[in-house]
Formats: sequence, structure tokens, C-alpha cells
Amino acid sequence: MKDDFLKYQAQTTPHPLGMEVSHAEGSYIYDTKGTKYLDFVAGVSANSLGHRHPKVVSAIKKQLDTYMHVMVYGEYAQDTAVQLTKLLAEQLPDPLDTTYLVNSGAEAIDGSIKLARRATGRTEIIYAHNAYHGNTFGALSIMGYDERKQPFEPLLPDCHPLRFNYEDDLQKITKKTAAVVLETIQGGAGFILPKNDYLKKVRNRCDEVGALLILDEIQPGFGRTGKLFGFEHFDVVPDIVVMGKGMGGGMPIGAFTASNEMMSLLKDNPKLGHITTFGGHPVIAAAALATLKEITETNLMEEALRKEARIRQQLQHPLIHDIRGKGLMLAAIVKDGDLASEIILQCQEKGLILFWLLFEPRAIRITPPITVSDAEIDEGCQIILDVCQSLQKKQKHNN
Repeated sequence: MKDDFLKYQAQTTPHPLGMEVSHAEGSYIYDTKGTKYLDFVAGVSANSLGHRHPKVVSAIKKQLDTYMHVMVYGEYAQDTAVQLTKLLAEQLPDPLDTTYLVNSGAEAIDGSIKLARRATGRTEIIYAHNAYHGNTFGALSIMGYDERKQPFEPLLPDCHPLRFNYEDDLQKITKKTAAVVLETIQGGAGFILPKNDYLKKVRNRCDEVGALLILDEIQPGFGRTGKLFGFEHFDVVPDIVVMGKGMGGGMPIGAFTASNEMMSLLKDNPKLGHITTFGGHPVIAAAALATLKEITETNLMEEALRKEARIRQQLQHPLIHDIRGKGLMLAAIVKDGDLASEIILQCQEKGLILFWLLFEPRAIRITPPITVSDAEIDEGCQIILDVCQSLQKKQKHNN
């Protein structure tokens, strides 16, 4: 299978991990050799409820027995999509009450940019250095990493960066600005939290000049940080919130939510201002609805903060300089990228899946399912500590 994987399936890097997956359940993935791996990545924060959560699987099967795709997005009223968008409206603060369902977080970013331009009549988009919002052309245009963008230029014009958490840069937001697009918590940059009421100050500056605030909740969203959305920690409400990854229970989905008044701009002048064939797919909406219900009707969000404290308490080691992030969106920071890679790869050999972040080579991603148990946390942390201890002894021996 691995040979065919490398030959026939387009690759994203020269050296993919290439694990041959047999099956997955709960917090574990099993390869075709029967090896069991504790998953501390959760599909890069996508599997909020772990692998094959019973309520998600049940919802999918029930919908499969009813109907699958019937019509392009927005034409027919389909129960799971209607229930999902209604429940989202009930969970979000005013005026965020109308949701456009799409296929991925990146598509949702593109849709939100289109909506902001339509609503303001402006073209300028402000984004952050080291931002990552996806890889479609719109999302790529506001990626804060020039080396990754240059091979595909020219991209969307009139997109300009500022530095996340630098208040002096807020003057770059002007009356020419349609929208400021920020990750609530910067992901690829190393799980950077906003500081000193930064997001409130961005909100105030947007209000001063008539720009919209778009917050990207693709990674923090759906309970991972201890709140349904990360922005709830920072006393700010965006004009448009973008979500994806963790909302689908392991199924591919994205969405952007705004006020009904603003979202109505996409349905006329011109009609079909945004359109997608498979957005709001009934089977995927069923999975997302089951995921949202499970997260909001249980104590999983509250538990995420307790589990964060448990991880922080255990991962005390000289090789780990810092642990960034919030809830179960965490990154362990070590001295350099080589050490980070050694820890990630050696942990996988010992049955623990960790991963890298895009722009911060010193970071080790720790984003288990929010359903992860205390025993699984203890198991994973012990593997990390054992690997760190082994590497520290090796360093001392070499010195």
C-alpha cells in the first residue's frame, strides 16, 4: 500500500510519514502491522471527539439510510443542515446568527473575504505575519509566510500584513480596509495567544474605520480551548467567524457565520454570490450536528481546561522550554527544529503520535481529542518524558 500511496497519490512533502492505517477507535490509530498508536494530534485538531465517536457514527448511518446528496447548496431545506445552523446560532453571540456551510476551512476563509468586500465596498485585506488560513488562492494570499507564497504569485491584490500582538501596527487598519483577518490563536506560528486585550483593540480600530473583523476559529473552534470558540476567552465578537476542522467529528466541513443582514448580500446582486455543490452535505452536517451537541451538552469544554493543567503539570523537563496555547491546543517548545523532530519521530516509534507546526520549527503539536482520558494523557506524557530523558542523556554523553 505504501508504494502505491507514493506512486499514485499526490504528495505534500518529499518524505511523508506513510503510516499504513488499518483502523482507528477513540484516541488510538492502528497500523496494518497491528501496532497501536496513541493519537495526540487528532487529525490536526479535526477529530474533536476522537476516532469513530459512537454518536457521530450513529448520526452518519442514520442519515445514510435517509438520503445523501440531493441538490446544490441552498436550494432545498435539508434537516441536518438546518438543525446545525440553528444550533450554531443559539450558541453564538449576537449578531452571529446565519451560517454558510462549505467544504473546508480554507473555502470558508475565501467566502468570508468575498463577503467582507461585498459588505464594505472595499478591497484591502489586513492579515498577520506568520498567519495560516489554508491553501486556496484567497487563503494563500493572506498567509503570513512569503517563502511559501512566492512560487504561486501573483495572488489576491491589496492584502497587507501586520504583526500579531503589536498595537503600533493597528494604524495599518484604515478606511481603505475591508476586513482584518486574524486567527484567534495563531496556529502555525506556534499557538500564540493574543495579549493585553489585543483582539479588543483590533475590534475597536475596525469599528473606528468601518472595517470588518474576521476571526479564524478553524483550529480553536468547537471546544478545544475550553470554550466553544476561542474568541469567547477574550471578550470580543467578530463580524464574521470562520470555522472548520473540529466541527465535523472527522468529516470534511467548513463554515462562516455572520449576521443575517450581512449574509443576505451573497444571495443577490449578483445571485449566487457564493455557491458550492457539496456545502451543507446532509451526511456531513449530521456528523457536525452530533459533534456540536456532544460538546455543548456535556462537560467536555470545562474538562479541556482541567486536562490542559494535567498536561502542563506532567511535561516538566529541561528540554521543554515552554508550553504554549490553551486547553487542548498546546505546543511544547524545545531549543530547535532538529530536537523537535527527534522527539516527534522517537515518540512515534514508542507508540505516540505528535506532529509539527508550519512556521515554528521548535514546536511539538499536542492536540489530542478533547475526549482524551486522564489515563491516556498520563500514558502520552510519560512517553514524551521518556524520550526527552533519553535524548538528554545522549546529549550529555556526546558533550
